[in-house]
Amino acid sequence: MSEHLLHGKPVTDEQIQAWADEAEAGYDLEKLPKPRRGRPPVGDGPGSVIPVRLDAATLAALNARAESEGITNRSDAIRAAVREWAHVA
Repeated sequence: MSEHLLHGKPVTDEQIQAWADEAEAGYDLEKLPKPRRGRPPVGDGPGSVIPVRLDAATLAALNARAESEGITNRSDAIRAAVREWAHVA
């Protein structure tokens, strides 16, 4: 098996071949989801970009906690941390 990852999880060569076979057979374009513009929403409304600086130790701790909880995106990890601290669902 090669070292291909999807969302941080290993993908087998057999799965890659199955996807290739599916693509070669063709897709019904009417059944595919319509493309959307921009990034997907996070939360109840439009988001705001909040630049923040973290020292190396804090960033390392954030990355370690995110990895232990299966969070593969740094922004998702920061949002989860802020929600927990602010007691927001």
